[in-house]
Amino acid sequence: MPRICPSWLRWLALSVLALAAVVPFWWIAVVSVRADGVFSSSIGEMFFPSRLTIKYYCKLWEVREQLPLLRFFGNSLLLTAGGVLLEVALASMAAFPLARRSFWGKSAVAWVLAAALMLPTQANQIVNFTTVRFLGLYDTWAAVVLPGAVSVFGILLMRQAFLVVPAELEDAARLDGCGEWGIFWHIMLPLTRASQATLALFAAVANWNSFLWPLVVLKSNELYPLSVGLAYLSETFDSDFRLVAAGTVMGMLPLILVFFAIQKQFIKGLTAGALK
Repeated sequence: MPRICPSWLRWLALSVLALAAVVPFWWIAVVSVRADGVFSSSIGEMFFPSRLTIKYYCKLWEVREQLPLLRFFGNSLLLTAGGVLLEVALASMAAFPLARRSFWGKSAVAWVLAAALMLPTQANQIVNFTTVRFLGLYDTWAAVVLPGAVSVFGILLMRQAFLVVPAELEDAARLDGCGEWGIFWHIMLPLTRASQATLALFAAVANWNSFLWPLVVLKSNELYPLSVGLAYLSETFDSDFRLVAAGTVMGMLPLILVFFAIQKQFIKGLTAGALK
């Protein structure tokens, strides 16, 4: 039976999608080092300029008094690290009983979690903001991290990872006297590291790029993450887009480096549970 879609056509479609995803990032990077104007009449010159400069990256350091991007960068690192640790830990602990234990209402809990994925993030912001103000956490980093400490996506991802762990390993550990916490810590977590790396990457991207929620719950400039700081950079130096582009590239580099560092674990985590 002939294939409906030949392999070369699939590769062509994937290449077009990949190119469409890469071009905006490449253009921002090119603008940040372009020595001439932001735009060019030539397509080749627009994406591959002949004259390059790094003066806009140097200028980011020169304006550190008016706009402390290094402080914003450090704030983002701390907020992202805390968010990733909480996401992986809490999602794993919530997913373990859903995957490996039997209790009344288990299926209903799973369906409710799946239904919650359809709710937009913005729908919860009013409730979260009211709760943050009631707890006295307004204008603190805790107000930024805690409302997103665990996600439904993370719970369902780890649940699927735990489901494919052979039950024989769990039974053998229990015969050796291992308790529930020991099974979770010594059996489940080591065997699902790929899924944890995948979840950590998703959480890192979400926390690093978070803009609206930190802008709502923070009013002190010294607490702003990089995403909010770059917005102020755009407002302060809106006449020179190349400076904004340089700041944007600096903000993208950490996530790119993290992805290349764990890309193998990331791909393994996405395919975990596809085959048994």
